[in-house]
Amino acid sequence: MLSNIGFSELIVILVVALIVFGPSKMPEIGKSVGRALNEFKNATKDIINDEKDTK
Repeated sequence: MLSNIGFSELIVILVVALIVFGPSKMPEIGKSVGRALNEFKNATKDIINDEKDTK
């Protein structure tokens, strides 16, 4: 589903988010999303490493 999102669709999503949340909240939202993605990446690495250790 996400692989079908192009550059123009991404711009539209960002403009709508800017309208809904306003320019003052956008840096906070970006920081929160970045932290969430980083935690997800670390969790998946841990799961993969645990699976390799058990084999």
